[in-house]
Amino acid sequence: MTLKIAIVGCGKIADGHVEEIGKMGDRARVVAACDKELLMAEQIAERYQIPACYDDAARMLAAEKPDVVHLTTPPQSHLPLAKLCMDAGAHVFVEKPFTLHYADSQKLIEHAEKTGKKVTIGYTYLLDQPSLEIRKLRREGLLGDVVHVESFYGYNLGGAFGQALLGDPGHWVHSLPGKLFHNTIDHPFSKIIEFIPDDEPEVHAFGHVQRESRHYGDARDHLMDELRVLIRGKKVTAYITFSAHIRPAAHFVRIYGTKNTIHADYTSRTVTFDANPSLPSAIGRVVPAFEQAARFAREGIKNAGKFARSDFHFFAGLQNLFKSFYDSIEHGTELPISYRDILRIAKMMDDIFEKLDQTGGQKSGSRGDA
Repeated sequence: MTLKIAIVGCGKIADGHVEEIGKMGDRARVVAACDKELLMAEQIAERYQIPACYDDAARMLAAEKPDVVHLTTPPQSHLPLAKLCMDAGAHVFVEKPFTLHYADSQKLIEHAEKTGKKVTIGYTYLLDQPSLEIRKLRREGLLGDVVHVESFYGYNLGGAFGQALLGDPGHWVHSLPGKLFHNTIDHPFSKIIEFIPDDEPEVHAFGHVQRESRHYGDARDHLMDELRVLIRGKKVTAYITFSAHIRPAAHFVRIYGTKNTIHADYTSRTVTFDANPSLPSAIGRVVPAFEQAARFAREGIKNAGKFARSDFHFFAGLQNLFKSFYDSIEHGTELPISYRDILRIAKMMDDIFEKLDQTGGQKSGSRGDA
């Protein structure tokens, strides 16, 4: 059976969804695009030969009866739209962030369970190659017990989305409880959640405005662009760093175990062990650099092979997530992301945004502290 997919919300990320679904052949096909601005739906339909366009989600659901709806709208609309889709008989893939608040996330999941429909969230990197490799190494016992995790997410405010955000005081991100952080820190959170078993770990956070040039006279002046989070569980701790200023704008996770420490770079898609000197004296300090070089060379050769096989593309993790979600729908397998983990992340994000003083960015370096 070919799954009938509908896209609601036709902004930039919707293109990525449609392209990855298109690579699945007969597994799934996009039958309709919907956006409250009909022109947006018409444009994406023209680019990707989608047969139907709508500016009303209820009308689209009634006419097309999709098996799965991908919500790529701003998060303010996720709860009502997801419920509408489920009531119409569709499973729902929700782009991050899941909802505006933990309570809304609870309501969405409760509605999925009530209607017998499935829902998941767009944690793109959760099934990207570095994450898959980390899980493999962990299953093989090479990490030992995890003691600490560090997740770093760099951001470029000079990029297309950042420029749109700073160029428009009415941009939907400004109305999120966590502003810029709310739209981005799902990514670093999704990389650490599987290592922290606690239901409600202790969370501390502080953020500030680093940039000096702020002269808009509106909400943009106070948009925090640096965030540090400390999470403490009973046995595992974690750091999350969000930075719009550290260069390069790195994207990595480090897992510190009792046997080894692993560094996974999501930009270069490499997974390497930290050097563990075993030789005495000065030689023991010289050799590890060559060992590290050899590790990166092997990762580079592996990635070159994937590139040659056309298996080294930007949204590889997103396609894996789609496939896993569709498997869950068609074959009753486990969801790619448990409801428990979705809710734990939502709860910790709520904790962070409550602790950050969103008026604290009036002067460079001013902070909202836990």
